[in-house]
Amino acid sequence: MKLQLDCLPCFLRQVLEASRMVTKKTEIQEKIIEEAIKILRDFKNYRTPPELAREIHGLVKIYTRDPDPYKEIKKQSIEIAKKFYKPLKEFLNQQGDKLYWGLKIAAIGNVLDYGVYSKINLEKNLEKELKKEFALCDLENFKEKLKNAKIILILGDNAGETVFDKILIEEFKKYKIFYAVRGIPIINDATLEEAYESGLHECAEIISTGCTLPGIDFKECSKEFSEIFNQADIIISKGQGNYESLSDIKKDNLFFLLKVKCPVIASHIGIDVNNYVFKKQNIT
Repeated sequence: MKLQLDCLPCFLRQVLEASRMVTKKTEIQEKIIEEAIKILRDFKNYRTPPELAREIHGLVKIYTRDPDPYKEIKKQSIEIAKKFYKPLKEFLNQQGDKLYWGLKIAAIGNVLDYGVYSKINLEKNLEKELKKEFALCDLENFKEKLKNAKIILILGDNAGETVFDKILIEEFKKYKIFYAVRGIPIINDATLEEAYESGLHECAEIISTGCTLPGIDFKECSKEFSEIFNQADIIISKGQGNYESLSDIKKDNLFFLLKVKCPVIASHIGIDVNNYVFKKQNIT
C-alpha cells in the first residue's frame, strides 16, 4: 500500500508521543520534531508507511540513545494480555466454531497497539470487542486452504497480541507453525524477546523476518524467512504494518487479520474504521 498524505500528521503525532515517553527534556523533544519535519518534507522518497515509520521512529532512538523506546510498554502489554489468556481459552472452548473465534481473539489482540492508541483499556473493552463480528471474513476460503496445508506462517505485529495469537496457534496442532517477528525493536512490535516472553515457543517456531521496519521489506528479509514465506501453505499477516507492506503482493495463500484503526487502511480495504477483518488476498 502506497504512502498517503494522511499518514504524515499521524507519524508526527506518534513521534511526539514517543519522544515525550522517553525523555522529559524539551530540547531533545524539539530536536526530534525538527528532524521529523525534515523527513516528512521528503515523504515522496518513501514507498510505504512502514518505510517512513522506520525513519521517523529512528529519530527517537538516535536522540534519546535508547535502542528500544517502547521496551517497558511492550513488557506491560504482555503482562496485561497474559491476564486474559485463561478466561479467553475458557471462552474459546465454549464456542461451536473454535476456528472462527480463535481468529477473532487473535484479531482483538491487535488492539494492543501503542503506536496508534496512546491509552488502552482492554479489560474495559474486551467484552464489547468480542461481540463485534468481522466486517470481512473469508473463513470458508481459509478452511479450504487448511485441508491440504502442512506449514502455516504467521507474521506477528505488536508485542501484546502475541499472547492472543498463542490462543489461536494452539488450535493448529496438526500443522507446522512458524511465527515471524521484527528483526530489531521498532515501535511496540514484537521481537524475538517478546515472542519468547509470551510463551509462543511452546506452540510455534519463532523466527525473525530480519527487517528493521514495522512491516515486511523483502530486500531486508533474512534467507530463512524468505524461504519459509515461499514454502508456507498458508500465511496469516497480522496488523496494519504488515498489511501496508503486503497488500500489493499477489499470493492466493495470504490472509490479512487485523482491526482497522486507520482511515487510510479503511478506505483501501473498503470498510469503516474500528472494524475487524480476516481477508484473503485478492490476486486478480
